[in-house]
Amino acid sequence: MATVLYARVSSADQTIEHQETQARAAGFKIDRIVADNGVSGISTKLSERPQGRRLFDLLRAGDTLVVRWVDRLGRNYQDVCDNIREFMRRGVVIKTVINSLTFDGATKDPMQQAVRDALIAFMAAIAQAQAEASSEARKAGIAHARATDPGSYRGRKPTFTRAQFDAVVAMLGKGTDGISAIAKVTGLSRQAIYRIRDDRADMEAALAAWGM
Repeated sequence: MATVLYARVSSADQTIEHQETQARAAGFKIDRIVADNGVSGISTKLSERPQGRRLFDLLRAGDTLVVRWVDRLGRNYQDVCDNIREFMRRGVVIKTVINSLTFDGATKDPMQQAVRDALIAFMAAIAQAQAEASSEARKAGIAHARATDPGSYRGRKPTFTRAQFDAVVAMLGKGTDGISAIAKVTGLSRQAIYRIRDDRADMEAALAAWGM
């Protein structure tokens, strides 16, 4: 039985190391760390994150999955609820660093199950509400910066070069290469390729803004 910490960071002011330090300070003995870096928690399901997807193959019955909070486990209310219940169904125990919550499928008492499921739903709803509030605050800050000094805000620097962007666009245009194949050829993460595929104009604008 292993204790696995899943960490996700999506901005420069967050670090995987900080989440690990918090977990160990809370008393968890971590055997393995699985982490997604630069992945949006709002737009990307857990099963679509490169490392989040690994959790479903890695974790076994009796293992413990540690997360900073339930918002690490999905992009919205439904995704968080579905993932927690799927892990419990597989015999995995989920523990959070914040609030020291524990979710498992051990209890067979219907009343206890109802209380547990209600708590999962409540925590997932709070996670989505907080994520949406943070997203709106960031958008407002960006809009203010652009209005105050239009030339000063360039957004987040792309994690890929112009050459990599052009290669991805070309391979996607052919329609014969899968995401995994494109990732292998270009050296980019699957998530970066999804961003280029789904938000091509924005990604190209970001490259131009950074002079890339």
